[in-house]
Amino acid sequence: MTTGAEIMSERRRLINLGYRLLGSLADAEDVVQETYARWYALSAREQQAIESPGAWLTTVAGRICLNLLGSARARRETYVGDWIPEPLPEPTESADPADRITLDESVTMAFLVVLDAMTPAERVAFVLHDVFRYPFGEVAEIVGRTPAACRQLASSARRRIRTAQSPAAPSAGQAGVVRRFRTAWETQDIEALIGLLDPAAVATADGGGLAVTHLRPLVGAERIARGYAEIARLWDGRTTFQERTVNGVPGLVAWQDGALATVFAFEIAGDRIRRIWAVRNPEKLRPWQIA
Repeated sequence: MTTGAEIMSERRRLINLGYRLLGSLADAEDVVQETYARWYALSAREQQAIESPGAWLTTVAGRICLNLLGSARARRETYVGDWIPEPLPEPTESADPADRITLDESVTMAFLVVLDAMTPAERVAFVLHDVFRYPFGEVAEIVGRTPAACRQLASSARRRIRTAQSPAAPSAGQAGVVRRFRTAWETQDIEALIGLLDPAAVATADGGGLAVTHLRPLVGAERIARGYAEIARLWDGRTTFQERTVNGVPGLVAWQDGALATVFAFEIAGDRIRRIWAVRNPEKLRPWQIA
């Protein structure tokens, strides 16, 4: 007989799956809640007839995520500015272990942004197979395609990732680049900023219409450096920075007038910053309020 404790022990895996599929911790939590609601809506006989409750929960959660990914594309058309996945802080000791996201390369901001550019079916097939190691036969039941089609979807997703990503620098090296970037930014040293940025670097911001930010990406080292120097001038005296881990890699957090304002994630190749993601939408910063 399956116990409630056994069913709830699946929560962390489902949260981790939902976050990687949706790029939002809040949405992942909603998916898990809906998944459990569907389980407990079954009769005792129906529950006992399910050979693997864990697989059943994963199938239900995967299908809910697939549906949400399809509707999310329509919602993004009305989103103000660029949409960036919700950044994650390091888990605190006080956090419920069942709610902790495992921080690995599949949750870095660079990885999530590539996932977000995939079709819903590609994303679900790739994450379930390549990240969570589900066989294509089980993936097919969730995606509603044949195993062969799911294999092709995952292969297409891998090509996207190989094309988009560059080899990451070691964590200690990334932390040093972020530290130098912070110093150059705080001192409005434009030449130092340009030197830390890849010539083709891109800086994207997400305010969601709820916080002031640049609506279009800044492209090119000089444009980003001058733009960020202007931001530093406007923020002068009101902002403090902390070097924090963001989605498992070195990042920055900005506080304005004592309130959390922005979380910055970076993609660093060698000793240069290729991408900056600045999340200012307060709805996406809730996990940081208690971190």
